[in-house]
Amino acid sequence: MSGPSQSNPEIIRAKSQMVDYLAAGSKPKADWRVGTEHEKIGFSTKDNLPLPYDGPCSIKAMLEGLQRFDWTPVFEGGNIIALKRDGASVSLEPGGQFELSGAPLETIHQTCGEVSRHMREVREVADEIGAAFLSLGFRPDTKLEDVPVMPKGRYKIMRDYMQKVGTMGREMMFRTCTVQANLDFGSEADMVKKFRVSLALQPIATALFANSPFTDGKLNGYKSFRSRIWMDTDPDRTGMLPFVFDEGFGFEQYVDYALDVPMYFVHRDGEYLNAAGKNFRHFLDGKLDILPGETATMQDFEDHLSVIFPEVRLKQFLEMRGCDTGHWDELCSMPAFWTGLLYDQAALDAAWDMIKDWTAEERQTLRNEVPTHGLQTKFRDVTINDLAKQALEISRTGLNNRARLNAHGENETIFLQDLDAMVAAKRSNADRLITKFNREWAGDISRVYQECVY
Repeated sequence: MSGPSQSNPEIIRAKSQMVDYLAAGSKPKADWRVGTEHEKIGFSTKDNLPLPYDGPCSIKAMLEGLQRFDWTPVFEGGNIIALKRDGASVSLEPGGQFELSGAPLETIHQTCGEVSRHMREVREVADEIGAAFLSLGFRPDTKLEDVPVMPKGRYKIMRDYMQKVGTMGREMMFRTCTVQANLDFGSEADMVKKFRVSLALQPIATALFANSPFTDGKLNGYKSFRSRIWMDTDPDRTGMLPFVFDEGFGFEQYVDYALDVPMYFVHRDGEYLNAAGKNFRHFLDGKLDILPGETATMQDFEDHLSVIFPEVRLKQFLEMRGCDTGHWDELCSMPAFWTGLLYDQAALDAAWDMIKDWTAEERQTLRNEVPTHGLQTKFRDVTINDLAKQALEISRTGLNNRARLNAHGENETIFLQDLDAMVAAKRSNADRLITKFNREWAGDISRVYQECVY
């Protein structure tokens, strides 16, 4: 979940400014980069309880300890809430989920190096304070009311509003963890094709990375409960965006969609003003009641874009948002999967051919059923596992064509190996965890704190 943008005080006087803002994300292929974000669940190794914000074993202690690695602290209201370094950031999510927002990098080799460095740093500090982090997409046994609340102003606004628009918004905020890849586009037409392909294939990625089968210490009946939660969080700002497949879709149509999504807040002078449920179009006209006569700026628009949560989100790049956090290697395989599909023209064309005749109803049905059935979800006369195998073959072609090599002469296809194994076995992480819980763990959820740790 993104924080407030850097200051952009330009007053919005026409819709074209917002359209141009999105269009400015277009880059020549040589400048395309990959950004990877992932969250993880912190806990005390003494008692498996979640990390509070403050104290000797806490989120604050983690943020302070990591500064030895040249991270610069970011404060809000006197509290340290994030770290910055070389285009990357470490931040805390509403329930203390610890997030790395990686820098835009040229290759998956670099991405994996960044993830590995971050994990080594986190482990060094965590070991000193008696903490560790889980590689799961949902808190396995901590009840919602027992999750600590982090001291960030926007989260109180969101927490209060979530109860009015869905039944699971607080679950999303406080108990879920995701891994996300951010990818570039070359033009409006390229953005549209990538948006459509990635939206259609997002349920396949959800099934591959399904990793949240536990709630309150028990099996919850889902492969990806995190994905199920997003289906009842806030229908105004989530979902599969069928209009993306409409003829004529482009930057302007996404701006129109974004302007109709209710607001959360306005950020002014370091404070978050509660604008939950209000209309951004009124703000454009200087008619927002909490700031009478004041007109929205481009910073306000950027902030607004950051609190829209569809399965694929458009900013000045495209964000893949459908996956549960997984173990260390999967934090590299997830961006590799999408990079192979979207960054080579032959692969992108093949992916489009794969999904171009899927109907809006079929895409939505996949979205609805994958959280429960995962790789075993039926589609026409095949399963999602069959589609995942096909998508992986296309991604492999794309990564081979990119031919980005590491020091050992290996290209980026090495990062697909875990996914290949899943498809061959027809079993995701969730499937394996369900079997372990029912058999060798004998229903003892505490085993996750030994077996699902970074």
